[in-house]
Amino acid sequence: MTLDQLRPLSDRLLEPFVAVSVRLGLTPNLVSVLALLVAGGAAGAFYLGGAEPVWYVVAAGLVFANGWLDLLDGGIARELGTDSSAGDLLDHVFDRYADLLLLIGLAAGIDRWDLGVAAITGVLMTSYLGTQAQAVGLDRVYGGLLGRADRLALMGFGALLAAVVTEPVSGLSVIGWLLVVFAVVGHLTALQRFYYAMGDLAGNGSDPDGDTE
Repeated sequence: MTLDQLRPLSDRLLEPFVAVSVRLGLTPNLVSVLALLVAGGAAGAFYLGGAEPVWYVVAAGLVFANGWLDLLDGGIARELGTDSSAGDLLDHVFDRYADLLLLIGLAAGIDRWDLGVAAITGVLMTSYLGTQAQAVGLDRVYGGLLGRADRLALMGFGALLAAVVTEPVSGLSVIGWLLVVFAVVGHLTALQRFYYAMGDLAGNGSDPDGDTE
């Protein structure tokens, strides 16, 4: 189970904020841009946290804000009736750039680019398999061991823990272990999505070898 499965509950909790945002004249695209800027700020705070752990508290707050804004833009689009394929594309592109910024910030702060590359590939493959399933005629896949909502929650709470636990644990800092989790579980999630997508394709008679690029 991932936090993405709690989306109906989060949508209900979001309704008052959507109403206020609409009254303020905010648009989904503007909120998507704000979410990306907030992710950039969180990445900077993660980098600074490598030297001054108090910055991890700032990073955690910005990560949670990014997740909230990511939900808000979709809610505003539905409220205004402006949800579209173009807006969906923009949102997903910005989400991927936000993921990259956050992971780069984490890796740069502790100077562990090996773990950073492993985490980035795991996260990107998870996202790729989710949308590639849709490209071959299936529903978009949000499930698996670790979706984006789960990553942001782990990142936020992990940052708060890193602000308190500053000594290495079995040779790695808290942030280092966080990157390991994103790398290992990210690739497992991608493989899990691939497995179920292939099963669905075999079940409905689609050709899994078809060119979808």
